Amino acid sequence: MHQLIRNFCCFVLGAGVALSLNISSSEQALSKSIYYDSDYPLLVDVIDTIETYYVDQVDRKTLINGAIKGIFNQLDPYSGFLNEEGYQALNDANRGEYFGFGFEVATDDGQITIVTPFKDSPAERAGIEAGDKIIKFNDMQVDETNYQAVLTEIRFHSTHNFGINLTVKKINSHQEVSFTLQPDFVYIQSIESQIIDGDIGYIHLTSFQEGAADAIMKQAKEWQNIALKGIILDIRNNPGGLLEQAISIADLFLEQGKIVSTNGRFFDANEDYYASGQSIFTHLPMAVLINKGSASASEVLAAALQENHRATLLGETSFGKGTVQSIIPILGHSNAVKLTIANYSTPNGNNIHEKGIDPDIEISISSVTDTPNVPIIDSENVQENSYDQQVASAIAWIDGR
Repeated sequence: MHQLIRNFCCFVLGAGVALSLNISSSEQALSKSIYYDSDYPLLVDVIDTIETYYVDQVDRKTLINGAIKGIFNQLDPYSGFLNEEGYQALNDANRGEYFGFGFEVATDDGQITIVTPFKDSPAERAGIEAGDKIIKFNDMQVDETNYQAVLTEIRFHSTHNFGINLTVKKINSHQEVSFTLQPDFVYIQSIESQIIDGDIGYIHLTSFQEGAADAIMKQAKEWQNIALKGIILDIRNNPGGLLEQAISIADLFLEQGKIVSTNGRFFDANEDYYASGQSIFTHLPMAVLINKGSASASEVLAAALQENHRATLLGETSFGKGTVQSIIPILGHSNAVKLTIANYSTPNGNNIHEKGIDPDIEISISSVTDTPNVPIIDSENVQENSYDQQVASAIAWIDGR
């Protein structure tokens, strides 16, 4: 099995492969460490000494930033310090808009990998696809060893409206292709929906941003007078977002049962979330599409629906991110700390971190197109829905119900 090292994409790229909560700054009012009085002066003394005696002049801000960077190097890759611009950009992304290049990345088998390009973003318009491997950034060879440096450079280029050059190895052909991207405003609609095959409701959930649950509820009301045969919820290439939205959306589809559990070191990080009892599309069969780009909040939702026997999952094994991050504002500043505060487990108590969620019915694009005898789909359906073989499989599954 491939070893996956999954990292959080910096916010200028998108919403991030993240599952996040917001914690008010008042919660920082924790008791001082017993080492505070001795350790803090030591850090200040080190900075003062370097600033005074080092052979080359280094300003204090640079030294402090270096100290902060060193702290987060000791933590997991999903934690980090957000300066004012970064904090604002992350808030914008959670509202579905930001300025950047429009792709999410992680590291996979030692390479920087595209998790997803967002619709109508500079990345998608250029032809970048989920699964492409970035091998050069601005003519510099890159891999997981300089991953953080690449993210810093991408953030810098986005903030200053500079273009970037990427060379990627394509997921399907393995050919090396170069792209030049200019940052642009990226607008993410939380859902896209339509009636397909005459009587099946299709909802493509692209992001767990603010208002996503409300958007699904609104769509359900618009369909309430239509005699639907089933529901397809598509969360492929959805990199995650707000935990509260994942819980709310799962609650919409569940009449009862546990949605997710979180556990961490401080009291408020430990919680069990349950369905409230009011649900939509109660009597309709439901198929959920997942793939390797379904991460974090997508996995919370998928596991809740699968393990409560509300939906059947079709597609490929998901990304595998089982941690929760909080955005903690720094008192008196416009900065914030993005910190991993908890792990989460599925309703059955499973930890999916670095494992992912297996679909009930595995449907990879290659297996559908290369193998003529797929039990759940016939050749006629494949031809009629050649634009998306996995959607065709979901339609066939609902028809079979």
